[in-house]
Amino acid sequence: MERRRIVFSGHVQGVGFRATTRHIAQSYALTGWVRNEPDGAVTVEAQGEAPEIELFLIDLRERMSGFIRDERADGLSVIEGETEFRVLP
Repeated sequence: MERRRIVFSGHVQGVGFRATTRHIAQSYALTGWVRNEPDGAVTVEAQGEAPEIELFLIDLRERMSGFIRDERADGLSVIEGETEFRVLP
């Protein structure tokens, strides 16, 4: 089990990025959240098994490729007891 924070930049707000992210995350049984940032980026925290996170990111990149200009990722500590993937305001 692992948790990653990925920050996507480009034209990633106002294009259904958060809803798409949640939908894809749920199909891979991941937990975490996605939110818009004041600087126009979108931050995702995804938690699950490493292969599932990789597949989730591949799928998200493919579906949103026209909007993503850059991304950066960091590993985080796992959050015990998290049960869902949420869209944050």
